[in-house]
Amino acid sequence: MERLPTHPGERPHESDASPGPARTALPTPPPPATAAVDARGIVTEWSEGARQLLGYPPSEVVGQPAARLLADDAGTAGEAALRDAAGRERWSGTVALRHRDGRRLRRELLAHRRTADGPVAEWLVVSAVTGTPEGQTPEGQTSAGTPEGEAAGGGTSGSEAAGSGTSGSGRLGEWAFRQAPCVMAVFDADLRLVRANAGMEQVLSLTEDQMRGRRLPEIVPHPVSDETEAKMRRVLEGGGPQQLRAGAGPAGTGANDGWSTSLVPLEDPAGHVRAVCLAAHQRLQERLARQRMLLLSEASARIGTTADSGRTAQELADIAVPGLADFAAVDLLDAPRHGGAPSPAAAARPLAATRTAVRSVLDDGPTASAAGTAGTAGMKTLYPALSPVARCLAQGHGALYDAADPDLLRWARQDPGAARLLGSATHSVMVVPMRAHGATLGVALFGRHRHAEPFEADDLWLAEELTAKAAVSIHTARRDSREHTSTMTLQRSLLPQTLPDQGALDIATRYLPAGTRAGVGGDWFDVIPLSGARVALVVGDVVGHGIRASATMGRLRTAVRTLADVDLPPDELLTHLDDLVLHLSADESGTDGTAESAGGIGTTCLYAVYDPVSRRCALARAGHPPPAAVTPDGAVRFLDVPAGPPLGLGGLPFETFETELPEGSLLALYTDGLLAARDHDIDEALDKMFAALARPAKTLDTVCDRVLTAMLTHRPDDDIALLVARTRALHADRVAAWDLASDPAVVARARKHATEQLTAWGLDDAAFITELTVSELVTNAIRYGRPPIQLRLIHEDSTLTCEVFDSSSTAPHMRRARTFDEGGRGLLLVGQLARRWGTRHALTGKTVWAEQSLSPG
Repeated sequence: MERLPTHPGERPHESDASPGPARTALPTPPPPATAAVDARGIVTEWSEGARQLLGYPPSEVVGQPAARLLADDAGTAGEAALRDAAGRERWSGTVALRHRDGRRLRRELLAHRRTADGPVAEWLVVSAVTGTPEGQTPEGQTSAGTPEGEAAGGGTSGSEAAGSGTSGSGRLGEWAFRQAPCVMAVFDADLRLVRANAGMEQVLSLTEDQMRGRRLPEIVPHPVSDETEAKMRRVLEGGGPQQLRAGAGPAGTGANDGWSTSLVPLEDPAGHVRAVCLAAHQRLQERLARQRMLLLSEASARIGTTADSGRTAQELADIAVPGLADFAAVDLLDAPRHGGAPSPAAAARPLAATRTAVRSVLDDGPTASAAGTAGTAGMKTLYPALSPVARCLAQGHGALYDAADPDLLRWARQDPGAARLLGSATHSVMVVPMRAHGATLGVALFGRHRHAEPFEADDLWLAEELTAKAAVSIHTARRDSREHTSTMTLQRSLLPQTLPDQGALDIATRYLPAGTRAGVGGDWFDVIPLSGARVALVVGDVVGHGIRASATMGRLRTAVRTLADVDLPPDELLTHLDDLVLHLSADESGTDGTAESAGGIGTTCLYAVYDPVSRRCALARAGHPPPAAVTPDGAVRFLDVPAGPPLGLGGLPFETFETELPEGSLLALYTDGLLAARDHDIDEALDKMFAALARPAKTLDTVCDRVLTAMLTHRPDDDIALLVARTRALHADRVAAWDLASDPAVVARARKHATEQLTAWGLDDAAFITELTVSELVTNAIRYGRPPIQLRLIHEDSTLTCEVFDSSSTAPHMRRARTFDEGGRGLLLVGQLARRWGTRHALTGKTVWAEQSLSPG
């Protein structure tokens, strides 16, 4: 291939010379003449080209006004031009300059505004024509450039120069034609060849002299040549450019389908077609590029189909073989590296990895095992320090190697696995790191032994794209796995670990996390003992999945427990919970804008309170599915609880629904994931659930298992929380109540009623604490409350509850009595003796209660 001379007087190599007139080496062009002028008109930079153009050394120009460089009689115009440039980003024009020896030069200048390192803007001025270097003065031209009075660019025309073959542009045009990287030829109006480049000579194995004056069918007799000539004639007749999908092959081979040929008209200045230019290029690169794009498109659908890292690695190997390589191996690091750019120093340390995937064009045999360099998938691999793999991982980018590469040979001497690889017919190898989101996960090896062509830069680019896609999928799968594990741990820790002891309900629960990549959601359940032997049941479903949903679930569950402790009715509890969700949403708004940062907006909840004394159940729901109830005779129905809005919407009320449940009834509370089955509709799902609930069972765990087995045929797409409770009743022999007059004299009578009842229950050991509690609560009701007043004792298995009701809504408060106070110590004493105490409000009046634990026996 020819090249331009790089030094004055240097000539092209003799073998590079093309036929035609003798050529003279082009003189080295002078450096560009540039200068910088700041906003004050002071020269701040002066190039060597500017010195050659005007003769001033930098010491005489830098720091001086630029106006001194203008010709005296043209100074006013030059200064006006500079003023005209104000406010523009670019300026061009002709300016008369003064050479150091006094000569005048007219120059086309182009100036660009730029910002210097300091706060002052300046102009970069470039001379459009730099002239001839000193000491090289062509005839009729001074060493400083074009003399004043001669038009810039005057002299021999470009077309004449090109035709003469003696000017620089003519020689460059000749060289461009001869050395074009495609086949080129020119045919005259008679369709006879007048010019052919080196590519044409090489393809046809004929010289230009041998082809000159002949038509294409005479040069390459073949039907394709006749078709090409017919299209060339169409070009001459004004038919415009023509295309062919084949071209003339080497002598004796006729047409070659691997070529694409273009026929272009050559017109004179008047627009008349005088000749035809034939240009042909091989389509091999186009075919390879198309194959690479198809492979990359196929990889988008085949790589990363599951959350299994090993499966993704195998998908990478499968897509690479045989489309890109003859074998592929994927190794994942035992300890992935995290951080920014890789450190080159890491190449000096050995690397431990696990062979995760292997694929070869050979199903078995020594070459297939050699393709793995260290055996089959699952084996451990140790890459020596400074090996090609360690070096590529340290550098953070892939590399190409041939079998004779010194790095590969050294690696083969250090690693028997590599020796098996290089000892086979493998002649080309690619090593590509697997990096994603700042983490280095492993390395992919690709080799060729059946493909004759070695890997090239485009193959490396494709391998890096495929590897990057696999790395992102593996990184995402590992991250999702870690997040799923963390979320599951958090979710499990926030759900009840054990069910509380209480005598109102038999309870069994189930929780199933979602089986999809979306992760664990925020479904939860809870069982909360309340005063008066009552029990609250809660089931909720937080919108979203992942850690945020689980964390929001934990906050809401804590809030429900707090609100339940103050004995709020179900509708009031949901109203307070709705306000809480609104506050959470306001606190988190704008943090990251994701759907899961909405503070629980859209959460559904069902809250139920069962009283074993009255056997009544009060329920309210916020957008949650209604509970199912099963009576002892096997009848199944939904409880008609009014459907309130989901939490966080605000402004809409919730309603409490009350119903009486016979002893032994079943209550089923669940989240909507139980009904969201893929293989049946909602009506079929409800029928299956009702049938499972209606079947008699010895234990509630059996009921739960039956429901899940009937409803689910696969891992659920959404979380499922299921709570099944069987009601108990506290009969009259466990509850005693007395109506009391609002008279301090009845306090003694109340104590007597209590002690007699304790004796009847066999609880004489609890009489002392009970008498103190009854005295304090009844006295407070008489003194601060309003009639009617009622005393009630409730005996559960291990708890004795003392309750005093009055119609006043004023609640007692514990305070610390001062030394000389006569009162204020009663509630403090009750709080010390009782396990817990509190106040429960109703629509009318309040109940003050205190619980004490009963000793065994």
